[in-house]
Amino acid sequence: MRARLAFLIGCFVLAVALFGAVTFLQLRQAPSPSVAAVDIGGPFQLVDTAGRSVTEKTLLGKPTAVFFGFTYCPEVCPTTLTEISAALNALGRDADKLNVVLVSVDPERDTPEQMKLYLSNFDARIQGFTGTPEAVAQAAKAYRVFYKKVAVDGGDYTVDHSSAIYLFDKKGRFVEPIAYGAPHERVVAQLKKLVTQS
Repeated sequence: MRARLAFLIGCFVLAVALFGAVTFLQLRQAPSPSVAAVDIGGPFQLVDTAGRSVTEKTLLGKPTAVFFGFTYCPEVCPTTLTEISAALNALGRDADKLNVVLVSVDPERDTPEQMKLYLSNFDARIQGFTGTPEAVAQAAKAYRVFYKKVAVDGGDYTVDHSSAIYLFDKKGRFVEPIAYGAPHERVVAQLKKLVTQS
C-alpha cells in the first residue's frame, strides 16, 4: 500500500514538473508584446500656396515628408529645404512618388502668397501649407511639434521650433524622423527607403 502511494505521489510530482517545464518553454518562445507605434500625425485643416483647403487626407496615396518651419527662418529652414531639394534631385524619378510639405509655424506672416514666393527658391515639388493660428496650432499638436514666438531686438520676433523631418507611409502612418543636420547620403537613403517600401 505504501509502495503504491509513493508511486502515485511520484507520478504526480513528475506530472507537475513536466507541466511546469512545458509552460516555461511556451512562455519563453511566445512573442513579446509589440511596442505601440509612436502617435505622430493626425487631422489638420490648412491651406496650400494657392489658398485651397488641404487636410491630412490630401496627402494619402503617396509617402510623405513633413517639415514644420517658417519663411523668415534665418538658418534651420533654408538649410533643411536646401537639403531636401538636393535629396529629391538625387532620387530622380522616384521623387515624383513622394509628397514633401513645409507647414508654417508663423501663420501671422506666412500667407499663401508668402509661402509660394519663399518656396520658389527650392525644389518645385515642395508644397507649402499655412492657415490660421488656431489651425496651425492644431496641426503642430497632432504632429507633436514644438514652436514658440521669441522676441528679438527692434520689436520683431522669430520662432523657435522642432527641426526634424517626419516621414509617413502612403496610408499616413508615421515611419521615422530625419534628424536636422543628417548627412546627405542618409537623407537620400531614408527617402529612397520610404518610397520603395510604401
